[in-house]
Amino acid sequence: MGKVAVGIVMVCGVAVAAAAAVVVHRRMKKSAKWVKAMEIVKDFEIKCSTPISRLRQVADAMIVEMHAGLASEGGSKLKMLVTYVDSLPTGKEKGLFYALDLGGTNFRVLRLQLGGKGHGIINQQFVEVSIPPSLMTGDSSDALFDFIVAKLAKFIAQEGSDFRPTPDRQRELGFTFSFPVVQTSIASGTLLKWTKGFSINEAVGRDVVAELTKAMERHGLDMRVSALVNDTVGTLAGGRFANNDVVAAVILGTGSNAAYVERASAIPKWHGPLPKSGEMIINMEWGNFKSAHLPLSEYDLELDAESLNPGDQIYEKVMSGMYLGEIVRRVLSWLAQEAAFFGDTVPPKLKVPFILGTPAVSAMHQDTSPDLKMVANHMKDIFEISNTSLKMRKVIVHICSIVATRGARLSAAGVLSIMKKMGRDTVKEGEKRRTVIAMDGGLYEHYTEYRKCLENCLHELLGTEVFKTIVLELSRDGSGIGAAILAASHSKYLGSDD
Repeated sequence: MGKVAVGIVMVCGVAVAAAAAVVVHRRMKKSAKWVKAMEIVKDFEIKCSTPISRLRQVADAMIVEMHAGLASEGGSKLKMLVTYVDSLPTGKEKGLFYALDLGGTNFRVLRLQLGGKGHGIINQQFVEVSIPPSLMTGDSSDALFDFIVAKLAKFIAQEGSDFRPTPDRQRELGFTFSFPVVQTSIASGTLLKWTKGFSINEAVGRDVVAELTKAMERHGLDMRVSALVNDTVGTLAGGRFANNDVVAAVILGTGSNAAYVERASAIPKWHGPLPKSGEMIINMEWGNFKSAHLPLSEYDLELDAESLNPGDQIYEKVMSGMYLGEIVRRVLSWLAQEAAFFGDTVPPKLKVPFILGTPAVSAMHQDTSPDLKMVANHMKDIFEISNTSLKMRKVIVHICSIVATRGARLSAAGVLSIMKKMGRDTVKEGEKRRTVIAMDGGLYEHYTEYRKCLENCLHELLGTEVFKTIVLELSRDGSGIGAAILAASHSKYLGSDD
């Protein structure tokens, strides 16, 4: 009996020891996976680092490209497109004008009533429409323009009698088209390529105003396009209408771009007569900037390789709203695959490209709740991942911060390049000049941490004395308003009593 008891005790002891060994092994395995996960995050953080010295290199490289782009067509990754806008609004514009603002997956139809000198905008109304994804790609652009014009016609059909033009006048439209275009006049331009997820081969090389006009004719809409601009030029014009100190505009939304006022004599590729103003608005198309100084990770390189436009829009792909969420998703997916961050299997929805939007990244990054409840909710709602611990959620927030911080600081480097090109990065003794940059786009407006980071970084780059002379001014709906105002300033009815 005693021997049996001893045997039972020994067997139980072995079982307990084995169970303990399994627990220890699991803990060690879990610990090893966590260490692996932290190594991946740290490596990503290092590759995304943006010390001031690197940002200055980025800005200097961009200035070199700016000069090259102004010297000749095709001389730079920066298109530095001549816009034919050689004078900006004066505030005296008067009448009823429209804008069509197409720059991403949504477009806006806008109506402005301008009251003339001292009265500004006395009435405005707009409608925003989502574009079906099926219309963003394909062989023909007719379906896209027909859809847009149908919404424009509906907007006009619902107007009251106060907004009907006299029988001898056409309605006039400013067309904000925020894709790379080579303009041949203020109201015509050839599409160079699509960006922001659009890819309609037939439209490339065609005059986009002609395509829109044909669609209006098909729908029986009597309207004339009197100004073709992109969103940054529209934002600059809208900003100048309200503030005479506005000299540049930056869009930080789905995509990103910048425009600024350049001396016409500093544009070697301009062969026409010098404008009376001595100035010309330049559309930089800075999203296409590329430099060895840009901090890129393997996730960025993979995103670019799998995109609709590999090798293009590299700058935009690391700092604009369309891509920030996708970069975060790719990092999380790699953590799940290589470090079992979310368990032994990779959650299926984590493999879906662009499922994570930048608004969700913004919400998680800015989650101030003690338990990061917003992060938990987004992980569950978007990826169907419900088993995140607080420690995991903190890592997710950190990844969002890495991506947003890099984007914001690279944006600041771009602003610095414009300031340096315009000679506004220094302050002369006794000088009281103000430099106002009109800012537009949901990323800048709604992602508070991104905006603060950009502004703080610009302060670092310029120094306190110069930074005090710089104003980043939010210009809500600036691109559409600016297009309508430019339609007014280029109206064929200028000089009439109306």
